[in-house]
Amino acid sequence: MTLHAAYDPDNIFAKILRGDMPSVKVFEDDVALAFMDVFPQTEGHTLVIPKGVQSRNFLDMPADFLGSYMLRVQRVAKAVEWGLKPDGLRVMQFNGAAAGQTVYHLHFHILPIWEGKEMGRHGAGTMAKPEELAPLAEKIRAAI
Repeated sequence: MTLHAAYDPDNIFAKILRGDMPSVKVFEDDVALAFMDVFPQTEGHTLVIPKGVQSRNFLDMPADFLGSYMLRVQRVAKAVEWGLKPDGLRVMQFNGAAAGQTVYHLHFHILPIWEGKEMGRHGAGTMAKPEELAPLAEKIRAAI
C-alpha cells in the first residue's frame, strides 16, 4: 500500500472505535482510545489511536488535531511506565507498508522494555487472550 491511499473505514481499528470489534481498553476520551495490542511484542504493549479523524498515518493527520492527540500518546506512555515499571520504553509509529505499518489507521505503539527480556517481532507472534491482557490494562489504567 502506498503512503497516500484512501482511508478504509473497515480497518480493524475503525471497527474497534465503532464497537464492532472488542478491545481491552486502557484509556478513552473524545480525542483518543488506548488499548492493549492483541499481538504484543512485549508484556504491556499498548496502542493509542486517534478518534474522530480518518488518518491512515502520521503524514495525513490534520495539523490542528495533532497536538491534542500527541498529548494523549504521552499520557498513556507515562501510565505504562508508572503502572508497569519497565527499565525503558519505546514509542513507535510506522508509515506505509515498507516501513512496517500493517493497520492503516494512525496509531502509536507503546512498548515497555525490560533488560534481559526479548522483544517479539512487529506483526508476528501469537494472539494474547483478553484474560492475559486485562491485569496489565488495569495497572496502566490505575496510573492514568
